[in-house]
Amino acid sequence: MLRALLLSLLLFSVSTMAAKPADDGSQIQPDNYYPRVKMETSMGDIVLELDRRRAPITVNNFLRYVDKRSYEGTIFQRIIPGYIVQGGGYTVDYEEKSSFPAIFNESGNGLKNTLYSVAMARQNDPHTATRQFFFNLDDNDNLDPGKTWGYTVFGAVVEGYEVVDAMGEVATEYKATLGFADAPVEPIIINKVSVLPAQF
Repeated sequence: MLRALLLSLLLFSVSTMAAKPADDGSQIQPDNYYPRVKMETSMGDIVLELDRRRAPITVNNFLRYVDKRSYEGTIFQRIIPGYIVQGGGYTVDYEEKSSFPAIFNESGNGLKNTLYSVAMARQNDPHTATRQFFFNLDDNDNLDPGKTWGYTVFGAVVEGYEVVDAMGEVATEYKATLGFADAPVEPIIINKVSVLPAQF
């Protein structure tokens, strides 16, 4: 009797776990290796094509933030002309947004930090990327892996190149209160990010 009860409880637990849908980004267009995302900013729209085949962990992580509408109202807080445009982690008041746990670094996936590619920002530790990302404004091979870990590229701009170029040319300043260098004088805001219908 006890054995049968334990077995039924185990089966119930397994079925409950199986029925619970994933919430880590993998459930978003799960059969699409190259989902597209539209980013509506205060400077114009950008469309990204993500590469889930080469960077599945990173793409799913990015889509998770998109799905939660967590990028909306954030800014591009770091702009270095001819190098990168970085954002996704701070509000217009420079308050840091909460993050999901850090993800594994997939920089060895063969994708390079070339012009208009999109990659994950991180701290010195290679496995510290959470929500911030950046657009490459040049072929930045110093960000690719070599003897050390690189910065994970997980997609590329496919529309709105002129918007990214314009972002890279805005006036910047040092934010003394936060110790931020290269911050835009006028905030560049991400108003909305949405996953576009799949193209098969």
